Amino acid sequence: MALLPRWSAAAAVLVLAAAAAVEAGGGGGGDGRALMAVKAGFGNAANALVDWDGGRDHCAWRGVACDSASFAVVGLNLSNLNLGGEISPAIGELKSLQFVDLKLNKLTGQIPDEIGDCVSLKYLDLSGNLLYGDIPFSISKLKQLEDLILKNNQLTGPIPSTLSQIPNLKTLDLAQNKLTGDIPRLIYWNEVLQYLGLRGNSLTGTLSTDMCQLTGLWYFDVRGNNLTGTIPEGIGNCTSFEILDISYNQISGEIPYNIGYLQVATLSLQGNRLTGRIPEVIGLMQALAVLDLSENELVGPIPPILGNLSYTGKLYLHGNKLTGHIPPELGNMSKLSYLQLNDNELEGTIPAELGKLTELFEFSCSALNKFNVYGNRLNGSIPGGFQKLESLTYLNLSSNNFKGQIPSELGHIVNLDTLDLSYNEFSGPVPPTIGDLEHLLQLNLSKNHLIGSVPSEFGNLRSVQVIDISSNNLSGYLPEELGQLQNLDSLILSNNNLVGEIPAQLANCFSLITLNLSYNNFSGHVPSAKNFSKFPLDSFVGNPMLHVYCQDSICGHSHGTKVNISRTAVACIILGFIILLCIMLLAIYKTNKPLPPEKGSDKPVQGPPKLVVLQMDMASHTYEEILRLTENFSEKYIIGYGASSTVYKCDLKSSKAIAVKRLYSQYNHSLREFETELETIGSIRHRNLVSLHGFSLSPHGNLLFYDYMENGSLWDLLHGPSKKVKLDWDTRLKIAVGAAQGLAYLHHDCNPRIVHRDVKSSNILLDENFEAHLSDFGIAKCVPAAKSHASTYVLGTIGYIDPEYARTSRLNEKSDVYSFGIVLLELLTGKKAVDNESNLHQLILSKADDNTVMEAVDSEVSVTCTDMNLVRKAFQLALLCTKRHPADRPTMHEVARVLLSLLPAPAVKPPTTKGAAGDYTRFLATTTADMKHDVSDDIGDNSSSDEQWFVRFGEVISKHTMS
Repeated sequence: MALLPRWSAAAAVLVLAAAAAVEAGGGGGGDGRALMAVKAGFGNAANALVDWDGGRDHCAWRGVACDSASFAVVGLNLSNLNLGGEISPAIGELKSLQFVDLKLNKLTGQIPDEIGDCVSLKYLDLSGNLLYGDIPFSISKLKQLEDLILKNNQLTGPIPSTLSQIPNLKTLDLAQNKLTGDIPRLIYWNEVLQYLGLRGNSLTGTLSTDMCQLTGLWYFDVRGNNLTGTIPEGIGNCTSFEILDISYNQISGEIPYNIGYLQVATLSLQGNRLTGRIPEVIGLMQALAVLDLSENELVGPIPPILGNLSYTGKLYLHGNKLTGHIPPELGNMSKLSYLQLNDNELEGTIPAELGKLTELFEFSCSALNKFNVYGNRLNGSIPGGFQKLESLTYLNLSSNNFKGQIPSELGHIVNLDTLDLSYNEFSGPVPPTIGDLEHLLQLNLSKNHLIGSVPSEFGNLRSVQVIDISSNNLSGYLPEELGQLQNLDSLILSNNNLVGEIPAQLANCFSLITLNLSYNNFSGHVPSAKNFSKFPLDSFVGNPMLHVYCQDSICGHSHGTKVNISRTAVACIILGFIILLCIMLLAIYKTNKPLPPEKGSDKPVQGPPKLVVLQMDMASHTYEEILRLTENFSEKYIIGYGASSTVYKCDLKSSKAIAVKRLYSQYNHSLREFETELETIGSIRHRNLVSLHGFSLSPHGNLLFYDYMENGSLWDLLHGPSKKVKLDWDTRLKIAVGAAQGLAYLHHDCNPRIVHRDVKSSNILLDENFEAHLSDFGIAKCVPAAKSHASTYVLGTIGYIDPEYARTSRLNEKSDVYSFGIVLLELLTGKKAVDNESNLHQLILSKADDNTVMEAVDSEVSVTCTDMNLVRKAFQLALLCTKRHPADRPTMHEVARVLLSLLPAPAVKPPTTKGAAGDYTRFLATTTADMKHDVSDDIGDNSSSDEQWFVRFGEVISKHTMS
């Protein structure tokens, strides 16, 4: 009993000591108060930090991580929350803070000096804000700091030389600011530093010979500054460098010979004032993946030894003064994707070795993606072997002296989106095979000596935006098939010998902005369609037999031929206008009356169209009632458009709404689409596919009746003008799961299996609960079980089409997997698959190369997702779906399984086998941790790491059934 008071006193002392330690050490209430002061500095954090309410458990607040023992704040992750205001000096009160991530907000003001009081800090990322002022010298007090990332701000002043006093600094990224002065020489003596990013500032001075003292550095980037002087002679001693980018400075002199001793993967010297020849020793740098010497003043020939660079994917030598021939040895660069030799003084022909395999070389450069020799003195003809460049998307041979005929084999380069042969001496006819380039966006054959007619096959260029065949010797009639080009915005055919009337079908080119048919021999009348009135008279001058309907909008300031109109003509015009007005009024009157059934004939074509009912909700309706309910398909009921259809909303007598898809009867392929939809969606049922309620054959356009979706399409919600509904992370994940399950049903549960062929965000419809439903089966293809693929004409939508399918015309389920991967990227980023010249997939791949994929996440996802690791896994899955080779992509069953595992626990159905879900979830959680780098690094690894991940992923999938 005597020991009890003594034990109680000791316990009280321990409790008081612990409380004092928590208060003094920054834990407990002290850190909570500091966090509230930090929140007050942000100013607009009410929504993003709604749980920062001053309560006792600050460790549960959003973005806050605490030590499990002391409850002191050790981590603060508030990235990409759209926060404004300033960083409060109170952040210096968080003495135990080790990790701070405030990137991608809208923070202003200066970096507080008090940041130097966070003496335990190891990671500091303030990038992507609006911070200004100097970099505080107090940062040098952070002796534990390993990563300092301040890029993409408005910081000014010099780089503090005291940063060299941080002994453990591995990453220093100050890119895209307004820093001035020299690079401190003391920085170069940090043996620990691995990453030095200084691009996009206003730094001056020279490159110091001390830069090679950075023996641990792999990334050196000073692109886009004002550095002068020469490249240090001892540059070859920087043997640890993997990326060396000194481009867009004012570096002069010759490229040192010992640069060949470098073991870099990227060497970027473009945009400087370098002179002399390209050192042949560069051809021995076997690790090179990117070599960019463009936009300098280099002279002499291209060294043939560069053909030894068998791992180089990008070779940029444009914008110099290089002479001589293109070395045929370049055909040995088997990994070459981009070859730009434009704006030099090269002569001779294009070596055949660039386009075909010869006995001289083991490999051809069949991986070539971009070939640009614009503005040289090259001559000869285009090698026929260019058709083997299956990956080529960009071919620019303009402004040279090429002769001969344009080879028809160019029409076999199936992925080509830009073909520019302008300003040459080409002759002969335009090959009709160019009409097979269905991905072509720009075609320029101007300023040559081409003859013959414009091929009618050009009507198949459904994606083309620009056609320029001006200043040639073309003759014949303009094909009416050009009226099928819905995406055409520029058609330039001036200065030829074209004859006949201008096809009225051109009025169907609704996107047409620029039209130039001047100086030909057209006759007749310019089409009177409304959209032709926007073109000025200059578009038609120089056609003596062509009559132009002159209107004030196009004649008021025209310099074209004067148009005289007699009084008789005026009277005729007025009379014609009155007659036209009467006809229009009569038509309006008739269209507002229900169409009565015709009597007195037993021919089916003259009777009213029949409505075939597939579901009971339409059993009491007739075709005439559908017309009445939609007021003869009035525009006010339109809810969407397709390439060959219009969709209307129709409220049935039961008050239930349905969607009516009306296919245009004037298009031949509309009947095929109608039949395909009936054959596919008419015979299958799934909760994630739209349900067909009925159909009707009608002279006004065949009709299909579907479920009405209250929330429209995914495209509308992500990219539409209104964006009425903000999609949070959970909703986006739910949509992805639904679409994946719908596709998995088509691929794995239907016999024969069905390939959709047009998976895109506008074909994913959302009901009132945001449940996804796949729609538009007009170009779907059934693939028998006995076949691995179907050979078919390539159809789909630009930006979503599987490149391998486009290249080979071989269709299987993996083509849909690729398209779904693009949709998943849309969900994650909020960006369009194709936006002007920007391609979402290429954007993400480029960010993957820089390990910056997470910067592309949509802000609504960042704000609403509590675990960004889920987003990282979704990105990784999207990139697996879009792998180049179909065999490397997962199946839709596997995709659906991964997405299901990312859903919140209550939403996941229990596993059919004991332990299955737990094993699989544990696998997903540990997969990335087992790799060499973290998840964001793995996304950027385009080599074997994600193949290994895929193998392991496939093994786990095979052990468990779909739940």
